[in-house]
Amino acid sequence: MSEGSDDACQPKPPAGLGFGRSLKGRALQLLSQREHSRAELQRKLQAHEATPGELAQALDELQARDFINDGRVIESVINHRSSKLGAARLKQELAAKGLSGEAVATALASIKDSELERAQAVWLKKFGEPAQDPRERAKQARFLLTRGFPAEVVNKILR
Repeated sequence: MSEGSDDACQPKPPAGLGFGRSLKGRALQLLSQREHSRAELQRKLQAHEATPGELAQALDELQARDFINDGRVIESVINHRSSKLGAARLKQELAAKGLSGEAVATALASIKDSELERAQAVWLKKFGEPAQDPRERAKQARFLLTRGFPAEVVNKILR
């Protein structure tokens, strides 16, 4: 036998997939980078599920060990994004992560009081001075509205 024949007998790992990590291993790798909701992990890992029910079982185990915790996901999003976004946009981002309900409502209610201050800071950073004409004012209003700040807060800032 030649030297190259030994290599031909050994199976090679699929390109780009590492060494065929388990679903739980893939989930842990994602969770080590940032908090993920169960729905996010389900969406990201379903393509790697070999047998039906395998992914649900892996996610159940991780959730039982508190590696997957929706409360931490909500807290993380609120802490990282609330300085730039209003409550409406934060709610939208949390819904995109598969989160909704009472915990989200409670978290959003806790930042409602600071909505004006946060919007003011975002506006100052982007524009810094009042609009000189109606067109510029509309541009500033659109900017703040797309960031998820309510219209009454935007009107107070632009006055």
